[in-house]
Amino acid sequence: MTITTTSSRGRAFVRGHEGNPLTCYLDPVKVPTIGTGFTMRSAAVRRELAKIGITKLVPGKTKITAAQSDAIFAAVLASEFEPAVVAKSPANRTQWQMDASASAIYNLGTGAMDWQWANLWRSGQVKAAADYLGTHYNTAGGKKLKGLVRRRLEEANLFRLGIYGGTAKPEGVPREASPEKTKSDPVVKEAQEILTSKGFNPGAIDGWMGEKTRDAIVAYQKAHPHLEADGILGPATLTQLRRDAAAVKEAVTKGAGSAAGSGALAFAAGLPWGWVAAGVAVAVVAWVAYRNRDLIVRRWNTWRGKEAVV
Repeated sequence: MTITTTSSRGRAFVRGHEGNPLTCYLDPVKVPTIGTGFTMRSAAVRRELAKIGITKLVPGKTKITAAQSDAIFAAVLASEFEPAVVAKSPANRTQWQMDASASAIYNLGTGAMDWQWANLWRSGQVKAAADYLGTHYNTAGGKKLKGLVRRRLEEANLFRLGIYGGTAKPEGVPREASPEKTKSDPVVKEAQEILTSKGFNPGAIDGWMGEKTRDAIVAYQKAHPHLEADGILGPATLTQLRRDAAAVKEAVTKGAGSAAGSGALAFAAGLPWGWVAAGVAVAVVAWVAYRNRDLIVRRWNTWRGKEAVV
């Protein structure tokens, strides 16, 4: 029998990586997202959301139910992603190859079925296709992301060996507080590091989702009203933490780099390099601030006791 749809395990695999936040949030590249990675960039998503009266995704305001998310997920897979895999893959595809491919293009877009990993698959080089998939397509906004690195590796293992999931919990699975100390979770540890840098004390940076870490997450979520203050480290909260961390790093690195480069050029030209460098640094920081203005507006409104709007 020719495989043409994702299995229940395959759907769980995709959702494990995508998550299922029922309140809209901004993804790592600032695209409004809800449910299992639903964005208005997808025609299928727009069509399904329109059926329930949603024509625009507003972070912190647009909400759907779990049942609505399940229905949209199934419809989007059936109308957009499963046909794309079937149309551009060998007819003898296995169920796990179907599931792995659906996961990959759900994240990368249907056009990924025209990329090198899929070319290798069509030519019968399954191992080479898996190896290529597992080592590529893991960046966003020009930056390599740990979550994407792990996802591609797990998709490659699923594609070649039929292994659903890895040894670590996928990023899309919410982390809740555990009364007993558990094995260190790299996602929790990353969140603890960012919380500490932002002045929210999660306790020891050990990767354990304990009560102190939960309390720090609640405090952070309350400072960002578009997040649910539930103390759960889910995709929306994790993404916001990473955006906050990236905004500061971007301002520092780009500001300093631009100032140093401009200062050197000005010095070589006999111009007042100190003033030039300072001016460029200010301009770059202002540009970064504009790109991350939603973060600044939320912080400012929080200090003033007003609702912070994205």
